[in-house]
Amino acid sequence: GEIAADTPYYSGKHKRHGMNVQVLTDPFGRLSWASPALPGSTHDLTAARTHGIIDALVNADVKCWADKAYQGAGRPVRVPFRGRRLKRWKRRHNSTHARIRCLGEQAMATLKGWRLLRKLRCGTNRITDTVMAIVALQHAST
Repeated sequence: GEIAADTPYYSGKHKRHGMNVQVLTDPFGRLSWASPALPGSTHDLTAARTHGIIDALVNADVKCWADKAYQGAGRPVRVPFRGRRLKRWKRRHNSTHARIRCLGEQAMATLKGWRLLRKLRCGTNRITDTVMAIVALQHAST
């Protein structure tokens, strides 16, 4: 059934519930952490700020690699250069960046591969708990 608290998570366009879950991986592409779920319409950078990820990276002086959605996140977040006809060094940066980022993409694919997540028809708290459980299981199996 429809849960009143979950209406912001329902997309009339896609006729399904959408969620924004931010994920951090280690340098080997293994899931390290997943955030609580926010509505699918939430911009990635807004979600990262909401969960305190950007501040935590700054405080810990840790760099991370992210896609173009995180443009403007600040110094700790490395994003690709935008545009066509880039100078050679910028193209090199982008290809190195893509190689690093594909590890994170693999982690997301692993997470999305859990049929359980795709079929869930429950409240966002249960989604968050399920994602956390998947992260724990991934750690146990590596």
